[in-house]
Amino acid sequence: MDDRWIADRMGRIDASGIRKAFEMAGALKNPINLSIGLPDFDVDDAVKQAADEAIRAGRNQYSLTQGAPELRSKIQEIVDATHHHADRRAMVTSGTSGGLFLAISAVVNPGDEVIVFDPYFVMYKHMVTWVGGTTVMIDAYPDFRVDAQRVAAAITPKTKAVIVNSPANPTGVVATAEEMKALALLCKERNLLLISDEVYRSFCFDRPFASPAEWNEDVLVVDGFSKAYGMTGWRLGYAHGPSRLIEEMTKLQQFSFVCAPTPFQHAGIKALDLDLAEHAEAYGRKRDLVVDALSDRFELARPEGAFYAFPRAPRGTASEFAAEALKREVIIIPGNVFSRQDTHFRISYATDDETLKRGLDILRDLAK
Repeated sequence: MDDRWIADRMGRIDASGIRKAFEMAGALKNPINLSIGLPDFDVDDAVKQAADEAIRAGRNQYSLTQGAPELRSKIQEIVDATHHHADRRAMVTSGTSGGLFLAISAVVNPGDEVIVFDPYFVMYKHMVTWVGGTTVMIDAYPDFRVDAQRVAAAITPKTKAVIVNSPANPTGVVATAEEMKALALLCKERNLLLISDEVYRSFCFDRPFASPAEWNEDVLVVDGFSKAYGMTGWRLGYAHGPSRLIEEMTKLQQFSFVCAPTPFQHAGIKALDLDLAEHAEAYGRKRDLVVDALSDRFELARPEGAFYAFPRAPRGTASEFAAEALKREVIIIPGNVFSRQDTHFRISYATDDETLKRGLDILRDLAK
């Protein structure tokens, strides 16, 4: 095939380092996989049954682009009860990633700048690149806090939006209410769109979750069912924000994703009734296992949510340390997948306790 057929923009988008970890896991006989950002619990049986009933009832056609009315109205009720905004509308998206894609595509012009905290979820930078924008990285090391003053110092006339993720992937850090309020008010004062990725909000262990939408009516929130309900392959998410922006995102969805999978939207109605406390407690306990095992041998910012930890490599680069771990069949992801730095590595503790303990023992041994 002639390379001239490939758009120039594709040369600015790298293959995911996480995908490479998946490929490595498939090549090992007995891997201890601490790399996968997937919940280790299955979809609830009642939700599976709801999906099955929707399929058998013939709900297999396109839904409305903005989402099946039954699910969208239920999400809207929750959003209204939480935020009490006069102009906050919800839409259903094809996963949280789909919501992010729609938002960035609808907002960012070529040449616009989008501020992102480093380390960051891998998709943010590439989505901004896709639409011709520039990602401006805010160094959040070593504690990975959300610092509005650092954001203020990075704002230029080209700044269009800020993306914040709490609980954060890859660090597991949860922003305090004070941190979120400061960021929300800064964006409101400077007339910047604040995009809040809240897909891990159900997993907060040490403090209540705080959304910047509590202090700024123009915040766009993206969320979804993947992490909280174990529905990663169902591609079901949602977004809520100012109606003008949701209208444009809906228009774009009509000509891209068309709609989220219809049977799973009807199953999502059932999922919203579930109590997630059991899963949150389980991950809180696994977090404690990670902290107890690694804190005395690694520099580690205490993870407070999601199901990730981001320790500093004990020597050399994180890529070199990940290669050492791989020789012992432990798969971790080096920090340069998520950052301009290659000093830390990501652990996902969304796995069974036996596998997690085996992996932690090997990492402790390697740290010697």
